[in-house]
Amino acid sequence: MIAWKKLFSSFIYAFDGIRNTFLTEQNFRIHTLISVIVILTAIALDFTTLRMIILFVVIGFVLSLELINTAIEKSVDLYTLERHPLAKQAKDAAAGAVLVFSIFAVIIGILLFIGPIIKSIKH
Repeated sequence: MIAWKKLFSSFIYAFDGIRNTFLTEQNFRIHTLISVIVILTAIALDFTTLRMIILFVVIGFVLSLELINTAIEKSVDLYTLERHPLAKQAKDAAAGAVLVFSIFAVIIGILLFIGPIIKSIKH
């Protein structure tokens, strides 16, 4: 019985982390809003199952990286509030990871959407 309580608690902590990040991090809110718009557009364009799977994987990676970036930034802040070159490098590298994948996510999005958009224009 204790294992179920521990499992349930771990989900609560995870959802708290997502909620807190959503409430405190502007970039996470932006990524979430864009994700909702992209998903609704994909539904309107009648994406195939494969296209939807790819889309959800990419969105999941972007949001997950943003959560990891936030965790790294908060951990660095917890360790030191002083301006330190290594703290800056850690934060910048984490933010860079989000940026790199976000650029590739846009490219993947263009490749996923271009065919259905052209098809919908022709009809």
